[in-house]
Amino acid sequence: MHEFGTLNWLILGSYIVLTLILGAVIGKKVTSANQFALGDKNIPWWAIGISVVCTYVSAMSFLGGPAWSYKEGLSVIAIHLNYPLVIFFIVSVFMPFFYGNGLTSIYEYQERRFGKASRLTLSMIFLIKQALSSAAVLYATAMILEFITGIDVVYCIVIVTAIALIYTVMGGIAAVIWTDVIQAFILFAGAFIIIEAVWNGMPAPMTDIMVKLKADGMTDALLTSMDLSQVTTVWAGVIAMTMFHTTVYGGNQMMVQRCMAAKSMGDAKKAMLMMGYVAFFIYFVFILLGVLFYAYYDGKEFENGNTIILHYASEYGMPGLMGIIAAAILAASMSSLDSAFNSMATVSVADFYRRFYKPEESDEHYLKMSRVFTVAWAILVIVPALMFATSTGSVLEVLSKAGSYFVGASFCMFVLGFYSKHITEKGLLIGVAASFIAIWYVAVATDISWPWYCVIGVVVNSVVAYVASLALSGKQKTMHLYTVKGQQAEFARLNKPIKQDGWYVVPGKIDAPCYGLLMMFAFSIVLLWGINEFIDNAPLLINFVRGCSVLIVLSLLGYIAYSFRRPARNQDVEQTN
Repeated sequence: MHEFGTLNWLILGSYIVLTLILGAVIGKKVTSANQFALGDKNIPWWAIGISVVCTYVSAMSFLGGPAWSYKEGLSVIAIHLNYPLVIFFIVSVFMPFFYGNGLTSIYEYQERRFGKASRLTLSMIFLIKQALSSAAVLYATAMILEFITGIDVVYCIVIVTAIALIYTVMGGIAAVIWTDVIQAFILFAGAFIIIEAVWNGMPAPMTDIMVKLKADGMTDALLTSMDLSQVTTVWAGVIAMTMFHTTVYGGNQMMVQRCMAAKSMGDAKKAMLMMGYVAFFIYFVFILLGVLFYAYYDGKEFENGNTIILHYASEYGMPGLMGIIAAAILAASMSSLDSAFNSMATVSVADFYRRFYKPEESDEHYLKMSRVFTVAWAILVIVPALMFATSTGSVLEVLSKAGSYFVGASFCMFVLGFYSKHITEKGLLIGVAASFIAIWYVAVATDISWPWYCVIGVVVNSVVAYVASLALSGKQKTMHLYTVKGQQAEFARLNKPIKQDGWYVVPGKIDAPCYGLLMMFAFSIVLLWGINEFIDNAPLLINFVRGCSVLIVLSLLGYIAYSFRRPARNQDVEQTN
């Protein structure tokens, strides 16, 4: 590629310095392990929401999204159709359990519901899965630096780790959230600059380009094939990946921990709801970008598809563009790495070190150990990052495939806890073991695609856990306190208000903005259908997209209005029946 140049280095260097300074400033206020993990409970919900969005929209999306859709077309978006459904469930069920019970590690719920062994099992699953995910993010970022500078990828991996580690160690979750806010603006600025440049730089009129893309099968986003070996079908996206992403967002310490830093239950829910309303559009931009690159490069082969954006930016010739893109991808990666380091350290201290080794130490001691574990995990993820360096496929697909082995067990351990009456800890853990064996067999002996691993794991886990629980412990006479029905009964028994500031604090109750998520889901399906259906008729397509856009904007405005309204007094004292 072309020489990186002074201007690009200045842009990239300025971003890195700004991030480190912000971490240092925030770090001066952190004096305890609780502050390191949850801040001072004064971070605004919109900042937390932006951080939630950015954490999962990492370099996996900026690089891997276009690389994947360059091969598969717009159908890749099917994997991301489910976010409104996922957030609907998380806000209604997961958040009240975690925030309402004042948990630092969300896996403490497992001990309260089932027992110590299930807590340790799920904590260990999280640490292993998150280490692999962080390694993939780390590799993707290091690849950028190697492409730009020519520095060997091994050294780049170490450099990127050090940058993310420094400000995370200093500032904890507050530094993670506020640096994510800055990183969000850089990330999306870079994405829109690229998509605007590609759109306007096509070798033919856009109407002709879209017709050709449709003829090549690149614009059909809603594949209805029942073939389970296909990854990007509607059924995989709506059924299998709904379970997958429910675990990623609801049963994942990295995602939930920042919501636990909110001022109130309402703020925690609003932060998570932001993801439900905007995720589809964010992923649509990155996936559409890959389709446009397919048209721009006429589908030519790349040695490594993850570098398509970088090739384009280096060829485009706009002064400073390569620096903006490099900073954007680095920002995307940092928003995931800092969250991972902080959450893995929190789980290590709360679920292992403090729980079993040093239960009666001071806050200063636990803060010190939180920082020690942050450093330790940052060093450990370097090893699998080097393993990812041998991959030439989409890093987004590689990461998703690796995560699919774990999500079935995690999904069941939470959802069975929320709703089951008869499942016991022994039965649950037997089910977890059975699900891993089943997924391993399916992976090596069949051609079933990875999104369905979660469904298979959930079915096997649930059936085996139920049968084993009945065989070992018999039927339980009462619902456990830490089930949905158990919590609702406890609120009624204690005559506690089920709403606070207009938001439900008891699990299983649906807040008004959640219904808007169902509208968003329907709109996204209709939008994708219409784009492909009307692509041959430009005026009709434009009017159709405008109509869908109006409906989507109305949904967003409804969510915003509800978030900022003044709650009525009687809402705060509404009681359970």
